[in-house]
Amino acid sequence: MAAYVVRHAKAGDRDAWKADDRLRPLTMSGRRQAEELAEALKEEQIDKILSSPYVRCMQTVEPLAVKLNLPIEPRNDLEEGAGGESVIQLIKEFKGRTTVFCTHGDVVEELVEQLIAQGLVSPAPASNEMGGTWVLDEQDGKIARAKYLPAP
Repeated sequence: MAAYVVRHAKAGDRDAWKADDRLRPLTMSGRRQAEELAEALKEEQIDKILSSPYVRCMQTVEPLAVKLNLPIEPRNDLEEGAGGESVIQLIKEFKGRTTVFCTHGDVVEELVEQLIAQGLVSPAPASNEMGGTWVLDEQDGKIARAKYLPAP
């Protein structure tokens, strides 16, 4: 089983956005990334899609949810500031299932730091680009292997 940990696709400029940051949407290139992500993952046996409730995260996995005819479950434990440990807890919660988790750069960064500490990822280059995906192979609720799929 695997967990696909997706950093949301390209979103509008944080500094230029004047409204609530949770409402900041994807840019046109971010929407293209989301479509390409859906195309890349459509053949995987994904049975659950979870996302930070922030608009940019929900929009990132929306095309995949449509292709797979799956709902997107908003999860506060994938919001900015939730920490990398939150992803590890979700992997334990959904062990034995193939899942997609869409989250934010800070959460992915902390997760990757933990993967490095466990010897599952080499420190350089440990990528964290918008729209990039970490594929975490899970065995008995623990991460056994990790590989990075560059952003589309």
